[in-house]
Amino acid sequence: MDHHDIHWAKSSYSGGSGTECVETARLSTRTAVRDSKRPDGARISFEAEPWADFLDALKGGSL
Repeated sequence: MDHHDIHWAKSSYSGGSGTECVETARLSTRTAVRDSKRPDGARISFEAEPWADFLDALKGGSL
């Protein structure tokens, strides 16, 4: 994945102090996640269904 062509968005739930920032990017079939403090650091990506399940669990309070 060429990380220079990806549009990253910071989570609206990131901490205001700047120490808990997560960014996501929608790819063609996956969602990529990175730590905004380390934009050139490690990234992980998830297929659409597991990512949607994860978000549903967060929204439902089960995580």
